Amino acid sequence: MTKLLLKLFLKNKPVDNNDSRSTVGKLSGAVGIVFNILLCVFKLIVGSFSGSISITADAMNNLSDASGSVVTFLGFKLAEKPADPDHPYGHARFEYLSGLGVAALIILIGFELAKSSVLKIINPTPVRFSVPLLVVLVLSILAKLWLYLFNKKLSHIIDSATLAATAADSRNDVIATSAVLISAFLEHKTGFHADGVSGLFVALFILFSGISLAKETISPLLGENASPEIKAAIISTVTAHEKVLGFHDLMVHDYGPNQRFASLHVEMDSKEDPMLCHGIIDELERQCLKNHGVNLVIHYDPIVRGDKRLDELKSAVFEYLSEIDKRLTFHDFRIVDGADYTNLIFDVALPFDLDEKTVKAELDRRLNDRGDKKYFTVITFDCEAFNTNSK
Repeated sequence: MTKLLLKLFLKNKPVDNNDSRSTVGKLSGAVGIVFNILLCVFKLIVGSFSGSISITADAMNNLSDASGSVVTFLGFKLAEKPADPDHPYGHARFEYLSGLGVAALIILIGFELAKSSVLKIINPTPVRFSVPLLVVLVLSILAKLWLYLFNKKLSHIIDSATLAATAADSRNDVIATSAVLISAFLEHKTGFHADGVSGLFVALFILFSGISLAKETISPLLGENASPEIKAAIISTVTAHEKVLGFHDLMVHDYGPNQRFASLHVEMDSKEDPMLCHGIIDELERQCLKNHGVNLVIHYDPIVRGDKRLDELKSAVFEYLSEIDKRLTFHDFRIVDGADYTNLIFDVALPFDLDEKTVKAELDRRLNDRGDKKYFTVITFDCEAFNTNSK
C-alpha cells in the first residue's frame, strides 16, 4: 500500500530532492487527515451510544491527530517555497514550525481530556459493551498500526523528524486504544468501573506525545548541534585531501531539512603556494555541496611546521592543558616575541563546565614556572561543541 501511494504521488520522481520531500510530507498529512477523521467519527458514534468517556477521549485524540495532519500538510506545503529577498535561506523551517503547532494542539486536547477523565473517576457511569464497540476499537488499532508503519517508512525515506514524531504518535495511539478496549472488556466482565482510569491513561499518553514532539521541534529552532553523521561526512571529505593537516571550528547552521550552511577552518602548511591552497579549498567546498547538500565555507589557516622552538612550546602547552583537563584542546598556535616576554597566541576549545579565567590563570602559572623566560598567553576561547573532532 505504501509503495503504491508513493508511486501515485511521486510519479516515479526520485526522493532525494526538495520537491519529492515536500510531496512525501504532504502525502503523510493527507493520509493522516482521512484516516483520523474516519476513526474520530466512528468512535464518537460508538462512544455516545455506549456512554464511554475513554472511547470519546480516544475519538478526541483522533481529532487532534487529524488537526495535526492538517498542520503537517500545510507545513510541508509552505516549506517548499523558494528563497526570496526577505528569506534568503529559504522556508524549510516551516516543517519544524508545523511540528511545534501539532505539539501545542496535542497538549491542549490532552489537558482537557485529563480533566474529563478525572470527573468520570469521581462520578463513574456504566459502559455498555457491544459488538460495534469491539469492532470499532479493533479496527482503530489496526488502522493506527498501519499509520505507524506508514509514517515510519516515510520518515526514513526523507529523514524527517516531523514524520518520525507522527509515527511515534500513531504507535502511542495503538497502545492507548488497546487500553480502552481492555478497560471496556474488564468492566463488562467484572463490573469494575475502569473507564475513567483508562480515559486518564489515554489523556496522559496524549500529553506525553505532545511534550515529546515539542522538545523535538523546538530543539532545531533553538539551534541544536549538528548531527554526528553530517559532521563526520564534512570532516571525512575535507581531511581526505593530503594537503589538509588539520581543522577546527566546524559550525553547521540548520535552516530546515536540506538547508544546511557550514563554516570550517582548515590548516595547511604555510610553505604551500597560497593559490594552490585556494584552489583545493574551492574544490572541497564544491564536493560538500554536491555529496552532502551542505553549503560549506572554508577559512584557510596556514601553519608553521619544522620550527623547533615553536614545536617545543606547543608541546608544553599541550601537556599543561591536558593536566588541567584532558578535554582541553587548542589550535592556531603562534609565537610573537617581545622585549621582556614572549606572547603565545592560540585558541582553546573550552567545555561548557570550565571557566575561561581559571584555565588561563593556571596555564600562565605553569608556563612561567618553567623559568626560561616570561610568557604571556593571548587565548581565544572557542565552544567545545565546534571542535570536538579537531585534530
